Amino acid sequence: MCRNHGLNDGEKGRSQAGMTRRTLLRGSAASFGLAAGGVLFSAGSAKAADLYNPFSGYTMTDGWWDHINRGSLGGIDYAMGVGTGLPAARAGTVTNIPYNGTGGHTVTITHSDGYRTQYMHLSAFHVSDGTWVGQGGTVGFSGGAAGAPGSGSSTGPHVHWHLITPGGTRVNPLDYLGGGGGGTVLPKTSTEQDGVPGPNMWKRTQNWLRIQSGYTGPIDGIPGPNTYAALQRNMAGSWGYTGPIDGNPGPMTWSAVQRLAAQHGYTGPIDGVMGPNSWRGFSRFINADAWDRVG
Repeated sequence: MCRNHGLNDGEKGRSQAGMTRRTLLRGSAASFGLAAGGVLFSAGSAKAADLYNPFSGYTMTDGWWDHINRGSLGGIDYAMGVGTGLPAARAGTVTNIPYNGTGGHTVTITHSDGYRTQYMHLSAFHVSDGTWVGQGGTVGFSGGAAGAPGSGSSTGPHVHWHLITPGGTRVNPLDYLGGGGGGTVLPKTSTEQDGVPGPNMWKRTQNWLRIQSGYTGPIDGIPGPNTYAALQRNMAGSWGYTGPIDGNPGPMTWSAVQRLAAQHGYTGPIDGVMGPNSWRGFSRFINADAWDRVG
């Protein structure tokens, strides 16, 4: 059973009595959205103010040095099913490179300071050349199936990720992940393991919605209408939600949440009823480093 789903004093506008038990058991969630990009620090500091790992919920099948030792210029591979959405690790401008040699379909995101993020072996592009995307915005869809269009030299479904410096040197993006400095650090949620949403998950959800979807309530782990309305705004932007932005979540909201969760390991039905597997998939996203810090 879900925990801590009551309204807080900062989220007036809908009484506890107005929420059905089914709604309370379903809970709330968040999805991808757009966040403003920051600036990478110098290579000497080997940190980025806002670069995060959008694939932390997937299995790394080849690390940086595995590539180097095979004679590659370097990269990181994460296993995932063909057609998985690929979120931008940092805000920037998209360039699509079809049939990019051994890399196959490649998307490049050029950031404000000249650093570039690249994803390879895509099955499809998602936005046009020159499109600006915020951190977390989908830029393409994973591929890599042997012999499939866009797979290049890949022999199995995965995404290949690397970062390029302004000088053109390919570097390990995991060496450039940052924390932003200052503020409160939120703990990771155990919902990723047990499928039970609790206060830590809701705090991270509220912080994520604060960053990306205009949530202005407290980061207290107790969702209410303001949290739900921010969720609905975000779902309308990326995950097919077409209902009202009224802070009153129902099956349409939760179906959109499940579509997000499906990009993070959820394999159940898109039926608008949140259960442990839906929450696990969502929480793999909400545990991303990008949502760790408040302030």
